[in-house]
Amino acid sequence: MITSIFSKSKPINFLIVFVFTSLAFMTVKFRYIDQIESNAFVVKQIITFFFAYFSILLLNFIASKNDLTQKNNFEIVLYGLFLLLLPESLMSSKVIWANFFILLALRRLISVRSKKHVKTKLFDAAMLISISALFYFWSLLFFGLIPVVLLFYSSNNLKHWLIPLLGFVTIVILSMSTSIIFYGSLWEFLEIDFRIGFDFNHYDSMQFLVGLTLLCSFGVWSTFYYLQSFKKKLRVVRPTFKIVFTALILAFLIVVITPNKNGSEWLFIFAPLAIIITNYIEIIKENWFKEVFFSLLFLTPFVLLVVQFFSKS
Repeated sequence: MITSIFSKSKPINFLIVFVFTSLAFMTVKFRYIDQIESNAFVVKQIITFFFAYFSILLLNFIASKNDLTQKNNFEIVLYGLFLLLLPESLMSSKVIWANFFILLALRRLISVRSKKHVKTKLFDAAMLISISALFYFWSLLFFGLIPVVLLFYSSNNLKHWLIPLLGFVTIVILSMSTSIIFYGSLWEFLEIDFRIGFDFNHYDSMQFLVGLTLLCSFGVWSTFYYLQSFKKKLRVVRPTFKIVFTALILAFLIVVITPNKNGSEWLFIFAPLAIIITNYIEIIKENWFKEVFFSLLFLTPFVLLVVQFFSKS
């Protein structure tokens, strides 16, 4: 059975996900890059690929360290499958880097529940989200995670509410200083773009329609059970699961409002959605239904790749 392969954490699963990520990355690069510009371009792509893969390893660390999933590898396999389902999510190097820093920030924010070094963690999280915004402006929306965390863990301490602002201002000052030194302009280094857009025409293709339909339908179904499961969680870990759900909502808002919808914006959704769907897979009691549910997620990306290959040949 296919689910039994990933039901336990094994080194081979990380290799499988590495292959998924490599295939998705090469698919989108061959699809949109006509020629290799320079050796520096190749080095940049290699570095970007490892940022994408390290994001998956970071997701595994967050999920296992905070008991967001059971001791399995479903979350990283799902993340890899999402990449294959929508290879365009790896189109933008800047989005890949921004997503990596958002996951680092999420890790710091979730760890606030230990009540240790809270100020440092809030400062780090604010800085990391600010850094991600240097690559992709609308990732600033993830600042919405900080008040949620404070309401759960530290709502009575006024200093804790001010420290994230200090972290944000620190990155702004450093960015402005860098901009002046290297560009002779105050704002050149800061790519500020307040534009929003609701043009979804780019999604009008078979790959996007099938991929997004699968993601949204399975995501909504799993989220329904995920929300219902809050009451069954231990009170001490319940806020952590709510933080993941908040991250999903914020990522979805980015998808809705970002002006340049080329598919890369969906990358922000993959990590929280992988955790949520993994939680649903873990509670499915009927083995046959679990197999069908996971098999659809597993096989569809490969079917789409094959169909697109033959349609272009």
